[in-house]
Amino acid sequence: MIEPSTVSVHRCRFVDYTPSAITALAFPPLVLPSTKGKATTSRKQLRFGTLAVGHANGNIDLCEWAGGDHDLQSSQAWVIRKTLPGLHPSKVDSLTLVIRYPDDFTPNDVPACADLRLFSSGGGSELLEWDMARSSVRRTISSQGGSIWCMAANASSDLLALGCEDGTIRLISIKNDTLTHYRRFDRVKCRVLSIAWGPPRPRQRTKPDFIHDNESSDEDDSDGWDDIWLVTGGSDSSIRKWDFKTGRVVDRMGTDKIRGERTLVWTVGVLGDGTIVSGDSLGMVKFWESRTCTLLQSFQGHSADVLCLTISPEGKSVMTSGVDQKTVQFSLVKTVTSEQWGNSSSSSSSRWVQSCSRRMHSHDVRALATWPPYTPLPVPYKAQFLMDVAPIIASGGLDMSVVLTPAALPSTTIVKIINPLLTSTHCTFEDSYHRRLAYTIGPSCTSAVQVTRSTRLVYCLHDTGLSIWRIPLKSLSTVNDDTRTLPNDTNTPDWVKVLEMELNVHTNLIASRISDDGRWLAISDLYEVKLFSLKTDGDGQLNPKRIRDFSSILRAQLPEPIVSTGATALRFTPDSSKLVISTTMTSYIVIIDLSGERPRVLRTFDHHRMPDSIIRNRLVKGRVINNDIEMGDDLTKEDDNQDRDPTVASEVVSVTRMSVSPDGQWLVTSDDRAQTHVYNLDSLQHHSVLPSFVKPAQFLSFDPAHPSILIMAFPDNTLQFYNVESRQFPPWAKELCDNLPKRFTHAHDPVLGVTFEPVTSAHPKLNMRHALFWGSTWMCKILLNYSTSGGHTKKRRRETTNTSALPLPPTEEAAAEFKMITHYRPILFVDFLNSGELVVVERPLVDVLSTLPPAYFKQKYGAS
Repeated sequence: MIEPSTVSVHRCRFVDYTPSAITALAFPPLVLPSTKGKATTSRKQLRFGTLAVGHANGNIDLCEWAGGDHDLQSSQAWVIRKTLPGLHPSKVDSLTLVIRYPDDFTPNDVPACADLRLFSSGGGSELLEWDMARSSVRRTISSQGGSIWCMAANASSDLLALGCEDGTIRLISIKNDTLTHYRRFDRVKCRVLSIAWGPPRPRQRTKPDFIHDNESSDEDDSDGWDDIWLVTGGSDSSIRKWDFKTGRVVDRMGTDKIRGERTLVWTVGVLGDGTIVSGDSLGMVKFWESRTCTLLQSFQGHSADVLCLTISPEGKSVMTSGVDQKTVQFSLVKTVTSEQWGNSSSSSSSRWVQSCSRRMHSHDVRALATWPPYTPLPVPYKAQFLMDVAPIIASGGLDMSVVLTPAALPSTTIVKIINPLLTSTHCTFEDSYHRRLAYTIGPSCTSAVQVTRSTRLVYCLHDTGLSIWRIPLKSLSTVNDDTRTLPNDTNTPDWVKVLEMELNVHTNLIASRISDDGRWLAISDLYEVKLFSLKTDGDGQLNPKRIRDFSSILRAQLPEPIVSTGATALRFTPDSSKLVISTTMTSYIVIIDLSGERPRVLRTFDHHRMPDSIIRNRLVKGRVINNDIEMGDDLTKEDDNQDRDPTVASEVVSVTRMSVSPDGQWLVTSDDRAQTHVYNLDSLQHHSVLPSFVKPAQFLSFDPAHPSILIMAFPDNTLQFYNVESRQFPPWAKELCDNLPKRFTHAHDPVLGVTFEPVTSAHPKLNMRHALFWGSTWMCKILLNYSTSGGHTKKRRRETTNTSALPLPPTEEAAAEFKMITHYRPILFVDFLNSGELVVVERPLVDVLSTLPPAYFKQKYGAS
């Protein structure tokens, strides 16, 4: 055991990072069941799908379930896997996920992110389709009807309906990976603010006269679904039902008005039995009968505008939310009249009731989504889900955080319900505890804040700019605690802003890095890396000078003509002599020499372009030849880039994780398909490839005392240690990784980084090192013992780390091995400036919310 040491903490709250508001949420749909023969439903448990989160700055976060495919519970829930940078300037108003080829799936399958298509609109007339592999816009199409106010995909994932400014509905065909105009409905004299598809009908096959009963015809024509009608909400206090075949309004339903002013119908939804649900600007939630278009029930559920609604997977409850921050649940209950009481043969009727309401946000709620998603289908084809797993309601709004809430129906409590979020044993919407996901701290779940040790700089990346501060060196005064403060020199400021930059960019910035000596700054959007040389003037301010020909240098050295020289990740070597870039859209790793008069490309690697095989999202070393895997050691050869078959198609990935060893010898890169490669920067050769893990790495880091030991963390807070020099996983790390404390692995926020105290003569025991891991709401100190192969047994480690089960205080040995603190939050970045000097960058939620307009408030009592 090593002796504990005191650490002085710079609690930096001056960093002005502001996340963006959430404006749209979307889960992927499920495949429609077959209409052949008797309808059958499966009660198989579905794996959790991708959550797409749209922001007001135009960025879209793709969040993946942190647990395994068969895990029903995960403390970290959904974790950001990739950020699609928005065009500048832009915003996201609507998001829709559809299945690219629905015929390739069965109703029990949940499509992966690669099998989906993502569409968005941002208040303009352009509909965007995103290339989620390249993190860029794949193609656009004009609505031809002005601004797009809403959109919705049909249940078959082959049509997209757009509600436009000119009062028309435009249908876009997306069948077989196309994007073309299909037809236009009649025009009405109002804006189409919301839209939803009615339940589809099983396709009726008509036999031609020349086909006899004993002859077979094309059965595929009969196995399908036909769309019948749509419903829209307008800006003229009305809800309209549209006939799909004719494109005309079938009927019109009018909402309430106050003093003759128009009521805006912000959201509509349709149930499987045809019931229409609407929410308007008066706070009214109404249920309509679709055949006669008459009002069934009306509720004053909100005191302000209802902006969004979602329907439970069974279709027996509806959630609504909006400006008043409340999320209200409406439930379908069975009623029995006095005449039916005691008569078991009589059928009971159903009605909607307002069952409960909760306030989980501090400002307007803009979006709601449910997993598993609801598909309006006729009763014989209604989807059935497991009753013992609670569905999840996701909500987001101006307070910039996604809130997840278990929402099991009260009627399902007759069996034991599993809470996927592990927040409590209660799973109903009324009684369960919700989870607030930490707001994003940077693109693709990487921190927007970084610290340089030798120059004591703190910089923060914004959407289109960068801010840099310097922390002056102060003398330390010791206090009776495990931390030290800095109060004695009042003449020296705590921090000084030395640079503020705004850049001319095409998209929001996605990567940046400053060299440790403060001489170089690299910053990139999707299309271009900008390199600046930094010099310090007499006042301590930084003066940037751009290297103008840097993009042309990159473009000339890349192996193929490209449209982008942007980077998804940037790293400088510790001596600031080299810059490493992972290119966007092409997945090349480029090593650049900065020691000469002008930058020079030393080597380009293409190992992440996946010429090898991907089987079930796992990397298999070798190539597929006639469905067989040809194993080989090509990746370890010097000239492996040239030995590859040029006819083998390469797949583009995003290399978002990168780390350089403290001695500058090793480079490790990892992409969103869980491929991890190691390069030798001294010889500029590929060194090894790691086995692919179940999930992509959350971060990569090296221990300064052991430069060959690579530390990898994953979204479920599990760890892996790898010796890059010997190309093996060290034996001493196996037990540590298998017996991490549950308080660490079950932390609600995923691990975001790790830092080590710099090695000094005061710490001679290099084989006993404390690693400081951190997440958005916690910091955890774990002892790494490099000198032992065994360590404590599993029973002993459980006894020393599970302090909640012990009646006595933990021992000194247990405290030295593991300690977690949670009074710094939300954390943007943690790193050591020097030995015994730690920087913790925080951005409290109250400071972020203070930048927003006041939340809606209505005084109920004592009003004059």
